[in-house]
Amino acid sequence: MNKRRPNPKQVPDPNEPLWRSTLRVAMPLNLSYIPIGLACGILLHAAGFNTLLTGLVSILIFSGGAQFLIATMLTINSPLLSIVLMLFFLELRYALLSSSLSPYLKGQSNRFLFAFAISLNDENYAINYLKFATDKKWTGKEALMVEHYSLLFWAVSNIIGSLIGSALKIDLGVVNFALTALFLYMIVMQIKNRLTIVICLISGVLAALCMMLTKSTLGLVISTIIASLIGFFLETTLRKRLPDSHWLWKLRSPGSKKSTVESESDAD
Repeated sequence: MNKRRPNPKQVPDPNEPLWRSTLRVAMPLNLSYIPIGLACGILLHAAGFNTLLTGLVSILIFSGGAQFLIATMLTINSPLLSIVLMLFFLELRYALLSSSLSPYLKGQSNRFLFAFAISLNDENYAINYLKFATDKKWTGKEALMVEHYSLLFWAVSNIIGSLIGSALKIDLGVVNFALTALFLYMIVMQIKNRLTIVICLISGVLAALCMMLTKSTLGLVISTIIASLIGFFLETTLRKRLPDSHWLWKLRSPGSKKSTVESESDAD
């Protein structure tokens, strides 16, 4: 019987152009952007954006969550101030993400850092951080190319989605349903322990109360800040004083009696 020989380890081609090798690294992310970008473009068009504005928003904001949030708040006629404040707090996490990459970008010009910052998002950050941590030859130029590739695929997908939306007549009620389902999906994907569920419930109650008190979507901004502070305080307190608390048990590990902190330490 012929035994199968193990495949030889793939060695990068030293003669491969830099743009192609970087594109190969970013391609899984780029392909994943296509269906989400198409949906985002369709929903933005239904919310009142034409194709040109959709393209500009996808380039200047480059955040799926933020763009879906814009579409949601526009469909309920939210004031501009509420939309801007919600986007500010939603995108504030990028300050933390970019600071973790700063040690790998020392010596770069301010122009480079500006271009890098405006094209940063969660997904290309994950790729670049992993490459910087595991590949000593990974450079800032390659990281910037990954960001630009992902931005290109996202923007083009948004534009095509907007064109599809202009060719189809979409009921606004369907848009509201789709956006609600999308944000519920985003919430479910963030749930890792029981404490997260409690914070989600607190956020929902606070959002309803604040909107009734303020009688505007500005209540969403206020409730978001309050819920974030409550969540931070509760999680910090539990991790310091009750690291074995059942509120920190992972929901994706049925029967496990280890807290999230213990599981992470065991993995290390």
